[in-house]
Amino acid sequence: MTTRPRILLIATGGTITGVAADRSRPSHYRAGRLAADALLAAVPELAGVADVTVRQPFSLDSCEMGPDHWLQITREVAAGMADNDITGVVVTHGTDTLEESAFFVDRLIEPCKPIVMTCAMRPANALSADGPSNLMRAFEAASTAALASLGTVVVANERIHAAAWLRKGDTLALDAFDRGGSCVGRCGPVEIDTRPRLPARAPGLLAGLARLPRVDVLWIGAGSSADLLSACLERGARGLVLALPGNGTLPAAWRSAAADAIARGVPVVRASRTGGGAVGAATDDTAMLFAAGRLGPPQARVALMLAIAAGLPARHFFD
Repeated sequence: MTTRPRILLIATGGTITGVAADRSRPSHYRAGRLAADALLAAVPELAGVADVTVRQPFSLDSCEMGPDHWLQITREVAAGMADNDITGVVVTHGTDTLEESAFFVDRLIEPCKPIVMTCAMRPANALSADGPSNLMRAFEAASTAALASLGTVVVANERIHAAAWLRKGDTLALDAFDRGGSCVGRCGPVEIDTRPRLPARAPGLLAGLARLPRVDVLWIGAGSSADLLSACLERGARGLVLALPGNGTLPAAWRSAAADAIARGVPVVRASRTGGGAVGAATDDTAMLFAAGRLGPPQARVALMLAIAAGLPARHFFD
């Protein structure tokens, strides 16, 4: 007798539980309006895939999430990893900050089972809602033991993405996550195309992690004033991520400000504002001023927060 998979569904809100006033205008809606039971009821086919245990720690538009919510989600996932009755974990989440939450979970959980996050670009009651399909594919993925080796993944628009490299690249399109080089497989059926080399994890950090340090991200336009960096330092930033032009190029006007931050023990990461590609190392990089590599600015911020919180070298989650 074959045992049916049991999936832990952790529902956190987002567009996948959003409701539009006009079903034909899906860009106008309120996120996080439906409970997890409504998600499941919309996809009765899920009953043929797995049994479900539901947890709903909160229901938010993901633009309202922060480090405390990342910790809640990650602790729920950790409980699923420790439960022998659970086959895999699915987390529903808003798209706006999914890249931060997924990266956070991936850095802190050493997976022994599949961890799948999913989302939607259109609200639940839209005529062309993508949430039901994404949820179905996420359940199929979470029931596929081989996915555990990839760490946390994100399933959206029939694709499987590595959380470590996820980037949202469009405001409205269904393939919003297909532009950052994060795709490692596809759905229907589940297929793994590549097994990427992922950044270091710190699974032992979660138990003692109560608060994360302030790390600010600054978007640098042509002629932007370096006094923005000084303002961050004055307000207690313990790390800085600069979303710089091109290949993370640091303008001359910002070099002295960056040097001042480093002199105060505040690391500075050179990221790119372009939305794609890796930032390469520079000849004058140091342990405190360095490239983000394949991480976008939001994930570079999370990586730096974790390193500082753990007392690890600033570059720990970047190499």
